[in-house]
Amino acid sequence: MSATPPPLATNQDLSPENGLSALRAEVDRLDDALHELLMQRAAVVERVAAVKGGGLALRPGREAQIIRRLLARHSGRLPQQSIVRIWRELLAATCAMQGNFVLAVCEPGEAFAFTQLAREHFGALTPLRQHPSPAQAIAEVSAGSASLAILPPPEEAAQGAGAWWQALLHRDNPRMYIIARLPFWLNRPEGAPRVTAFVVAAAAPDPSGDDRSMLGLEVPSELSRARVNAAFQAAGFSVGQILLCRPSSEALARLLVDVEGHVTSDDPRLAALARELGPAVVLGGYAVPIRAESP
Repeated sequence: MSATPPPLATNQDLSPENGLSALRAEVDRLDDALHELLMQRAAVVERVAAVKGGGLALRPGREAQIIRRLLARHSGRLPQQSIVRIWRELLAATCAMQGNFVLAVCEPGEAFAFTQLAREHFGALTPLRQHPSPAQAIAEVSAGSASLAILPPPEEAAQGAGAWWQALLHRDNPRMYIIARLPFWLNRPEGAPRVTAFVVAAAAPDPSGDDRSMLGLEVPSELSRARVNAAFQAAGFSVGQILLCRPSSEALARLLVDVEGHVTSDDPRLAALARELGPAVVLGGYAVPIRAESP
């Protein structure tokens, strides 16, 4: 099978005699060429799965690299968001090819915004189960009956849907990690879900080249945000959001800090941070979401 698309018709080819029928034939030829390339891509994905030998098919960092690269080379009137949508469906399909791929979505409200966001990112027909609490969604991933948990954003509250991140500090078996943040495409057209979600899996995140990481600690309850920020900067981290949960009945507070870059457990900066605040747990990370340069 040939993967080379046929040449486009030129203005000279589009005489009144062939006109619209010639253009439609050109579209048909291009559709066939695209389909052939898709089949060849699927065959390569099968070979990748065989080389990997199992494990989670999803690689959010690699997927982010693909979409960023395509958008960087994109031109013409086809909207950027169409490129994102086409490749998100394609990536979801190739994940499904590599094994049973099921989503567990925490849907705490009645608007189904998190379900819509999961469908947007992971494909319209990807199997999906809804749960009223993050714990139930994470339990599905832990048991192996779901591949990913899609959860509300972390909050400082000691309880509630946004407190799920505190459980990740315990390093249960299997170990759970934050691996993505949604939406990856930040331009929100009318009718699109406006919520933010985090994706949790029983596998560590992979780097995309433009990432942020989430570090968790248990620290003395009286510790101030200023002291936390100073300790992280002294250790060499560029700090973003800081969440500090102080349960009233406990001596220790729980800390979640968003930092620049892809951080792994062997990062030497963690040793410097431990001398100031105590040991930090790498809870995961995510590829930095993207926004179109123009609407």
